[in-house]
Amino acid sequence: MALPSSVPELTGGQVLGVTSAISYALPKPEDKKLTHELTQCLEKHDVFDSDSGLQQRLLVLGKLNELVKRWIYDISIVKGKSEAEAKVTGGKICTFGSYRLGVHGKGADIDTLVIAPRHIDRSDFFHSMKERLEDCKEVKHLRAIEDAYVPVIKLEFDGIEMDMLFARLALSNIPVNLDLLDINMLRNLDHKCVRSLNGCRVTDAILSLVPIHENFKLALRAIKLWAKRRGIYSNALGFLGGVSWSMLVARTCQLYPNAVAAVIVQKFFFVFSTWNWPNPVLLRKMDENVELDLPVWDPRINPSDKYHLMPIITPAYPQQNSTFNVSHSTLAVMKEEFTRGRNICNDIALGKKCWDDLFELFSFFSLYRHYMVITATAKSQEHYLKWYLYTVSALQCKFLCRTGLVESKIRILIGKLEYNGGIDLAHVNCKTFNPEPVTNDSHKLRWFIGLRLKKGEKSLDLTYEIQVFTDAGNV
Repeated sequence: MALPSSVPELTGGQVLGVTSAISYALPKPEDKKLTHELTQCLEKHDVFDSDSGLQQRLLVLGKLNELVKRWIYDISIVKGKSEAEAKVTGGKICTFGSYRLGVHGKGADIDTLVIAPRHIDRSDFFHSMKERLEDCKEVKHLRAIEDAYVPVIKLEFDGIEMDMLFARLALSNIPVNLDLLDINMLRNLDHKCVRSLNGCRVTDAILSLVPIHENFKLALRAIKLWAKRRGIYSNALGFLGGVSWSMLVARTCQLYPNAVAAVIVQKFFFVFSTWNWPNPVLLRKMDENVELDLPVWDPRINPSDKYHLMPIITPAYPQQNSTFNVSHSTLAVMKEEFTRGRNICNDIALGKKCWDDLFELFSFFSLYRHYMVITATAKSQEHYLKWYLYTVSALQCKFLCRTGLVESKIRILIGKLEYNGGIDLAHVNCKTFNPEPVTNDSHKLRWFIGLRLKKGEKSLDLTYEIQVFTDAGNV
């Protein structure tokens, strides 16, 4: 992967984000050398998609976009539009998440949003569009989850996994040059459409708020790989998901706007190992005096927002905290990892260590003396598939949607364990384990929680915590 040969330079007169930059320094030769070494390390970890993979994704999105436009045209005719009216109705597919940010890897899914005019509603999408997809020979493993917090159709199209959300705008026609960041696009929409739109709006806002996209994307790939290998990549279990990590990297880019990727990674750990949580991370100032009156994160008004431990606020209205699941234990684990990352990056800059040291896989089962194991059992293949889909894919629209059915109960348990007087830390492993191959008679997954006891504690009574968890876990 080639580094950008020339990029715009930002000066002291330009401000991105809510504060001025810490440094406008231009990259030094040694910074470019470290970035080249970082790129080589990331290539070794296979985080980049292949050229053929990129072409396949473009082809699939093109096919799906044509399918959606034809469906909108046909539904428009059914609902009384003339052929001339139906032809100019418009409609499109937009992408968001890692693909839209340009940081997806091989085998990653694509998050998409179907945008339709006002005469087409959600029931049309989950019935006639679903039927059309089922009849498409390229589509496999289709599953519609209409009752989710953010309704979605999950499918595999020509071998590529996709999530399809739906939003109906209050427009008679969808223009080709539609600007989803225009706050007026949210007028007269129901809450589910607003939530569905927010994925695209947040992704586009992030891209609009970082100075040099190529440096941002390479640094974000590095941070995502680091977070996954260190076991702290899971919004559902109280760590951070993809959108939260992207916002932290974006904020670092704002503070060091001319820095190359290696420096951004180094400064990322410096900034967030010393961050004074719960001070929020903001990429832009909060919107004020907005007439739409949608709920936003604001601890001055919403009492529950005051208790968020690690607020990272999405940059598009209605601004939300993408990290409301963070607990005292997960925050403590992430702080330790930020400090570890800062120390290793300091050694990398001195030539004492290399990037492979930063991405060393963490050894969960050597960290603690005491562990709890949770086994989730489904009564049938159908029930297993339902909570397995929510669990593995973390169907959250990346920051807002309902979390995994099982992980939400595990978070309850972590909260209870944190209030146990003998426990200093309850660290859940993000990785799930199958105790045996899944068959018609076996539908199980397991999670492990490492326990760090307070000094002097030799025994624990967890009867109450386990009882609360099992009562909540029978779903």
